[in-house]
Amino acid sequence: MLDSTQIPSVNSLTMDVIRLKNMVFYGYHGVSESEKSLGGKFEVDLDLYCPLKKSGESDKLRDTIDYEAIYQTVRFCTTSHKYYLIEALGETIAQSVLEQYKVDHLRVRVRKPHASVKGVLDSVEVELERSPEDYV
Repeated sequence: MLDSTQIPSVNSLTMDVIRLKNMVFYGYHGVSESEKSLGGKFEVDLDLYCPLKKSGESDKLRDTIDYEAIYQTVRFCTTSHKYYLIEALGETIAQSVLEQYKVDHLRVRVRKPHASVKGVLDSVEVELERSPEDYV
């Protein structure tokens, strides 16, 4: 049984989140030749867990994470390199964001609409959760 010194307090847990939903980029990720040469649309969601109390009180951009800068980081990750797997793309996005911004942890979802599979589906999606400690 845990005693009170082992249970994290509510104040020590980051409960705040910034969400960037359904960022859409054109990229050349995939295993098949057509995916690599013709490319396709990729959708990315990013949940950034970080303290927002200070920015909520100050109303100053310097006290929070710049959404535009995050968007540009994700865009660069998605469009500057070709990956076979969306898992690798998601990992690159997670590492890039965690190395450049003050985020306690994040969740990234990468979707590939109309993925090249023998069947009918809307999309394939991977979801990764990472924290800065994962890249030490």
